[in-house]
Amino acid sequence: MAASAGKLRITPSEAFVETLAAYGTTDVFGIVGSAYMDAHDLFPLAGIRFISVAHEQNAAHMADGYARATGRHGVCIGQNGPGITNFVTAIAAAYWAHSPVVAITPEAGSLSAGLGGFQETEQLPIFSKITKWQTHVNSPSRIAELTGRAIHYALHERGPTQVNIPRDYFYGEIETAIPQPLPVGRGAGDPAAIAAAAKLLAEAKFPVIVAGGGVAVSGGVGELTRLAELLTAPVANSYLHNDTFPNGHALSVGPLGYQGSKAAMELIAQADVVLALGSRLGPFGTLPQYGIDYWPAEAKVIQVDADFRVLGLVKPVAVAIHGDARAAAAALADEVLRIRGAIPRNESRLAEIAARKAAWAAELAAQAGANESGRVDPRRALTALARSRPANAMVATDIGNVCSLSNSYLHFDEPNSFFAAMAFGNCGYAFPTAIGAKVGRPDRPAIAYVGDGAWGMSLAEVMTCVREDIPVVAVVFDNGQWGAEKRNQIDYFGSRFLGTGLANPDFAAVARAMGADGILVEHEDQVGDALSAAVASGRPTVIDLRLTQALGEPFRRDAFRPPRRLLDKYKAHGAA
Repeated sequence: MAASAGKLRITPSEAFVETLAAYGTTDVFGIVGSAYMDAHDLFPLAGIRFISVAHEQNAAHMADGYARATGRHGVCIGQNGPGITNFVTAIAAAYWAHSPVVAITPEAGSLSAGLGGFQETEQLPIFSKITKWQTHVNSPSRIAELTGRAIHYALHERGPTQVNIPRDYFYGEIETAIPQPLPVGRGAGDPAAIAAAAKLLAEAKFPVIVAGGGVAVSGGVGELTRLAELLTAPVANSYLHNDTFPNGHALSVGPLGYQGSKAAMELIAQADVVLALGSRLGPFGTLPQYGIDYWPAEAKVIQVDADFRVLGLVKPVAVAIHGDARAAAAALADEVLRIRGAIPRNESRLAEIAARKAAWAAELAAQAGANESGRVDPRRALTALARSRPANAMVATDIGNVCSLSNSYLHFDEPNSFFAAMAFGNCGYAFPTAIGAKVGRPDRPAIAYVGDGAWGMSLAEVMTCVREDIPVVAVVFDNGQWGAEKRNQIDYFGSRFLGTGLANPDFAAVARAMGADGILVEHEDQVGDALSAAVASGRPTVIDLRLTQALGEPFRRDAFRPPRRLLDKYKAHGAA
C-alpha cells in the first residue's frame, strides 16, 4: 500500500468507508445488517452504491462477476454469522476463478466472543482454504490499514481475501491514515527462461498455444496475437476461457475440455511444443473428449503463469516462466524474432487449421436433434442463441448438461466476456454473476445461461434486478430435469430416475409477477427474436426456453464405475 497524506481523527466506520473509496470501490453487494450498519450508513456519502440482494451467496457471485468483467476488485458484505456463512460457496467459486473478491465479514462483538452468543461462529477457519489472504481486525485503529491490504492482495494475487471485523470495532474514535493504492507491475519472467522458451518455439515443427485466463486478466490478447502470427501457431482456449483469443482470427481453433472444439483437440495432439500462456492447465480441462486422448504426452510444454505455485503442478513442463502473460508473450515474440528473424507464414498449416475448423463446424451442426411439440432441441436452441447474441455481450453460464453443451457454441472476439462456473462447478452461479458483470460494465449486454434446476437457486435475484434497475437477461433451459445427473442415471443406473425430475412453473410468468419481463419460447424460430427483444428492451428479462429432454455426453465418465450390489434386496439394482 502507498503512504497516505497523514493521520486523521475519525471513527472506524469512516476509516473503513474512506479506505474503500480510496481504492476506487463504487459498488458493494450484500444484505444490510446491524453488524456493520454504522459504516453502511456512510456508503452513499462516499459515492458507494449498495446493491441489496436476496441471498448472500448471490452477493459474492455478483462481486465475482463484477471483478471478472472490470478487472477491478469486487466487494461483498453481510451480517455476522449466517449472513457470512452464506458467502462460502461463492467465495470458493471466486477462488477457482482467480477473481479479486474482497469479503467483508463483520463478526460478533469482541467482548462476547466465545460465549456462544446470537449469530456467533468462527468466521476465519471456514474461509481458510478458499482465500488468498485473511485478516482479523484486532484493533479499531487498524481497520483502514487491513482493509486496504485486503484489496491490494486480492488484486495482485488474483483471488478472494477476507477482512473479519468485530462489530463493536466500527464505533469509537481513532487516529489513522487512509492507505492509498500502490500499483505493482508484473514482468515477463526470468530472462534465461524466456530465452529457453523462445528457442523451443523458434525450432518447433508444430507449436500450439493454449490461451488461459491470464491472457484476458493481463490485457494480453494483442501480444498473444503477435506471437501466434509470428509462429503461425494454432491458439486453443483453455477450458471455459473462450474469450482469451478472438474467435474470428484464422489461428483461433476454439476451446479445449468438456464439450470443447474437436478441431482444437486434433491440432494440439500434433504439437511438439505447447505454450500454456496464463494457464494452470487444470486437470479437468485436459481430459480426453470425443474419444480423443488429445494431450500430446511427448510435447515440450512451456508454462507461463503469475502464480508460481501452479507451474508444473498438473503437467510436466520443459520451461516454467513465473511472469505476466502479456509481458511474457511480448518478450517471447521479441526473442523469437532475434533468434530466427521474420518467419514466413505457414500456409499449409493455416489451410489445415481452416479445414479442421470447417469439419468440426459441420459435425457440430449434424448433432442437432429433432424438435418436439412445444419444445426445442437443446443444440438447435444454442445455435439460435449464438446467432442472435450481440457481438459485445457478456455471457455467464451455470453448471449442468445444457449449459455445458454451450461450450461448443460460445465464441467471443472480446476478452472478459465469458464467465463460467469454473472448477468449483456450483449451481446457481450464472445469474448473479451476470448481474455483477452488468453493474461493472453497464455499457455491455449481460446474459445468463441457466438450467431449470439451478434457476431455483437464483431466481429470487430477479427482484434485485427490478429494484436496482439492472437489465440482465436470463435464458432458462427448461427441460424439466437435472440433466447432468439424469445422464448418469441413464448410463450407470438402468434409467432409474430418483430426484432428477422437475415440475416447473411458467418461469416467464413468475418473472412478470416479480416486475420483470418474461418471454415463453416453445418454438425454434422464436429463440433468436426473444433474445434480441430482451437485450433491446433494457429491462430485466427471463426467457423460459422450453427444451426437449435430449442430453449430451456425461460430464464425468472418469468418476464412475459400474455399480455393484451384494445384499439380496439390492441385487436387482445391479449394473445397468
